[in-house]
Amino acid sequence: MPHKVSLSRLKLTDFRNYASVSLSFDGRHVVLTGDNGAGKTNLMEAVSLLSPGRGLRRATYGDITRVGATAGFSIFAELAGMDGEVEIGTGVDTTDDSASRRLRINGTPAKSADELTDHLRLLWLTPSMDGLFTGGSSERRRFLDRLVLSLDPAHGRRASDFERAMRSRNKLLDERRFDPAWLSGLEQQMASLGIAMAMARQEMLGLLARLIDETHETSPFPAATLELAGFMDGQFSRPAVDLEDEYAAMLAESRYRDAAAGRTLDGPHRVDLLVRHQQKQMEASRCSTGEQKALLVGLILAHARLVANLTGHAPVLLLDEIAAHLDEGRRAALFDLIDALGGQAFMTGTDRAMFSALGERAQFFTVADGKVFE
Repeated sequence: MPHKVSLSRLKLTDFRNYASVSLSFDGRHVVLTGDNGAGKTNLMEAVSLLSPGRGLRRATYGDITRVGATAGFSIFAELAGMDGEVEIGTGVDTTDDSASRRLRINGTPAKSADELTDHLRLLWLTPSMDGLFTGGSSERRRFLDRLVLSLDPAHGRRASDFERAMRSRNKLLDERRFDPAWLSGLEQQMASLGIAMAMARQEMLGLLARLIDETHETSPFPAATLELAGFMDGQFSRPAVDLEDEYAAMLAESRYRDAAAGRTLDGPHRVDLLVRHQQKQMEASRCSTGEQKALLVGLILAHARLVANLTGHAPVLLLDEIAAHLDEGRRAALFDLIDALGGQAFMTGTDRAMFSALGERAQFFTVADGKVFE
């Protein structure tokens, strides 16, 4: 069984609609119920900011800070983490011109947000993700990279370094500065980082596909077939050094084409995640809305199990409006699967009765007008 990672305390100041709130948890799952707009998702967004990045809404810090607050927001959490008991504090001081996010772990400033992955891994599912299979490829890439990041904390740094090198190359091409030495240096950097990114994605999907194949017969949710397309398709069984040389040569040959296009046209930033309903042999984009939701839930749960298997610690799940549109039987099966993962899950809904199958396995809170009651 994986070790359990769980929050025991969460304190917010000037966060969204909360002037101040402090919550204590006992290690069970957490269910937040209340009317729409009461602030349930805001609480889960705060928890999501205990991971690298901008959280489940990808909001700007100015939008996160409570309207009327004289400074920024702060989040404080205590948890039994992957490396033992830990206190995490993060937030933004808007009186500071830089308004950059600050992070402290056990009272000590962290060097980077990547240190958060030493203590917990977070996965989330929100209603805004319901259009994942029918929307643009950029959202699927972001979803894919979050899955990779939960297994490989270095993936985020590689992706940001690749983007930085690509922007520098694009700027040189836009200014028609075809300096071969300068461009070659950037292209070599892009090749090294880009192939590492692509191979990390391929490896994660391979592991996830095997786990789905092993468990789909007992799951109440449909199995997904996963594939990547758009960059060096079908070539990742070859040595990485050969792929890097090939991608660097591809970039060098496409300088004038990319200059005319105003962007780099080949690379891991152009990849798309292709998802099919395994039982129906149908693209997820052609499935019904209900089938797409079920595919996404099954995919998140499978990935959570993969994270638990590979890290030895179950991830913390943030499941916004997870019970909506599910019948009573499938809700009960879902809660059993969540519980079997061995971690802690935060769930929201408008009706507490939808979570009755959880029974004593969950701690229930009512959210109303910026206040929370157990």
